[in-house]
Amino acid sequence: MIDHKHYTYRVTWSAEDGEYVALCAEFPSLSFLADGNAKALKGMVQLVGEVVEDMLDTGETVPTPLATREYSGKFQLRIPPETHRHLAIKAAEQGVSLNRYVSSKLA
Repeated sequence: MIDHKHYTYRVTWSAEDGEYVALCAEFPSLSFLADGNAKALKGMVQLVGEVVEDMLDTGETVPTPLATREYSGKFQLRIPPETHRHLAIKAAEQGVSLNRYVSSKLA
């Protein structure tokens, strides 16, 4: 059973709407507007809970929370050859591997 409170939530101000908007990374099509950030978050958590319940009732696959997924620590990235060369030079100048150099830049 997936706990909808384990999803990744964020609340930000929406100048366009003049209210706080709550979002959920695992459900990018959903949002919830409210006049306070706590209200927006509470409303979004409730909305996601209802959506998860509905998905379970209809046999749909419910997204796994990002916080509970396992990550390998590896991903592939395609970059232009010139950028690859530039990064390799920077890494060599610092006396570290390309992987360590890029990891430090991403951190």
